[in-house]
Amino acid sequence: MEINLISDTITKPSREMLVYMLNAVVGDDVYKQDPTVIELEAKVAEIFGMEAGLFFPSGTMANQTAIKLHTQPGEQLIADKYAHVYHYEGGGVSFNSGVSCCLLDGNRGMITAEQVANAINDPEFYHSPMTSLVCVENTTNKGGGACYELEDLQKIKEVCDANNLKFHLDGARIWNALVAKNQNPKDFGKLFDTISVCLSKGLGAPIGSVLLADKATIHRALRIRKILGGGMRQVGYLAAAGLYALENNITRLAEDHRRAKEIAEVLKKVNWVESVEPVETNILIFKLVPNCIEKNLIELLKQKNISISSMGHGKLRIVTHLDYKEVMHTYVLETLLKL
Repeated sequence: MEINLISDTITKPSREMLVYMLNAVVGDDVYKQDPTVIELEAKVAEIFGMEAGLFFPSGTMANQTAIKLHTQPGEQLIADKYAHVYHYEGGGVSFNSGVSCCLLDGNRGMITAEQVANAINDPEFYHSPMTSLVCVENTTNKGGGACYELEDLQKIKEVCDANNLKFHLDGARIWNALVAKNQNPKDFGKLFDTISVCLSKGLGAPIGSVLLADKATIHRALRIRKILGGGMRQVGYLAAAGLYALENNITRLAEDHRRAKEIAEVLKKVNWVESVEPVETNILIFKLVPNCIEKNLIELLKQKNISISSMGHGKLRIVTHLDYKEVMHTYVLETLLKL
């Protein structure tokens, strides 16, 4: 029994999802003639109360398209120092849009309205780049699956409005946040100019993200997606997986959150762990005691058919997901206690 807790991106489509995909009605999406893609885009937009959506092969491309929509070369975006758009998108911010990042020292990947206000460059001071965009991530990846409070996002939105800044949400794990906080997705739709949502992490689809915005912005995004190579043909087979996931795999995210919290409680009891960061969703980050070597622990767990990942500097990460079953969970808890 191989147990992979490296990421929630490693899930595979269930038999039921595959059957749903095989029965999809498809067309050429480059010509906007794939009915299943159109259905998915409309459904996700409706969930968040936004006008339109556009299907992308990856969250990175969706985020990069949003940044391109909201900025001009030479400008600057504001984000947390752990932000995915900065750390894990191949330098696309500079390559695709020619903009720089002002990185803030937030709390577990989350920034505040006060920090944003203090980071905005004076638009009349032409020696500094023009600030044009604020990007936030919910849940936070490197922040250990932390979730924003809606009130904090509303305060950032007020700062954006007062300073003529656009506001983008990297919602790669927004579904986890919605379940964990019992929040209404339409409240997010009211706050952001653009939102990217991922279908291939907690929801278990094999591929795909959707970018949400008003109709005019999505029309502009269509051209950028084409430029970035994201135009796809009979992609309704993949969109069907997203539709199945939305219907069947959202509420069960609570199971992933419970299991992550139970693993955290075990790790707090063992003498080789120095600290465990707070767990809200399905990502768990913990730190080893100084004399414990990361690679040794990873190898020891591999010998017991459990895979986890290192974040460097004595920190390790565990991510629970759709394919991590209760029988696996029981084995992991027992194994960690016995190490």
